[in-house]
Amino acid sequence: DTQRRTEELEKKGLLFVGSGVSGGEDGARYGPSLMPGGNPKAWPHIKPIFQAIAAKSDGEPCCDWVGETGAGHFVKMVHNGIEYGDMQLICEAYHIMRNGLGLNPKEMSDVFGEWNKGELDSFLIEITRDILKYQDDKGFLLERIRDTAGQKGTGKWTAIAALDYGIPVTLIGESVFARCLSSLQSERIEASAVLEGPSGIYQGDKKQFLEHLRKALYVAKIISYAQGFMLLREAAKVHNWNLNYGGIAL
Repeated sequence: DTQRRTEELEKKGLLFVGSGVSGGEDGARYGPSLMPGGNPKAWPHIKPIFQAIAAKSDGEPCCDWVGETGAGHFVKMVHNGIEYGDMQLICEAYHIMRNGLGLNPKEMSDVFGEWNKGELDSFLIEITRDILKYQDDKGFLLERIRDTAGQKGTGKWTAIAALDYGIPVTLIGESVFARCLSSLQSERIEASAVLEGPSGIYQGDKKQFLEHLRKALYVAKIISYAQGFMLLREAAKVHNWNLNYGGIAL
């Protein structure tokens, strides 16, 4: 739609911009990350406004021109797909800690808190730490939350785009399928009564194991980002977008 509107409106002398927006509630209050695309002639006119309202990272605005026509929305879609991958990787790390190492929620919260001080520092790791340690009068809340995940569609769109462009964005694709699997709760409950999974708790050096797990999570995140940028690069070739990869990465 953005590509069509950009082309149609330029004929009428209008400079159309389609911008991805990220940040949720905090973004609305304190400044979002903006990913504008469309007619590049519009950027000098809107740049001061967009960069003024955008969030700041190390003093720099979280907003730069992404590329022509539909590039802004496409980048936002892939951004969300990468986030799907990040969340699934965190879930799998949690699963290993809980079922493989036998850690309780407080212990897992402490681990994620330590991880957030280093290379894995991120909003998702931070809120995972906070969610794990949250308690009410009945104890840790997480253990009582229904283990099914919904989705808004952007992760699925990223996986579909990867198939359309022939790019193996495998990590994001599997993250979408994991959400689909989680929604099949009744089937999972029936299967668990028939098929017993591993039940042993690791008895070796847990501190060393956790360090291996941290490194595995880190390299998996790198793979997820690399696959996302592979998809961006291919789409840019097809649509003749001159993407600002450095700005996108920031």
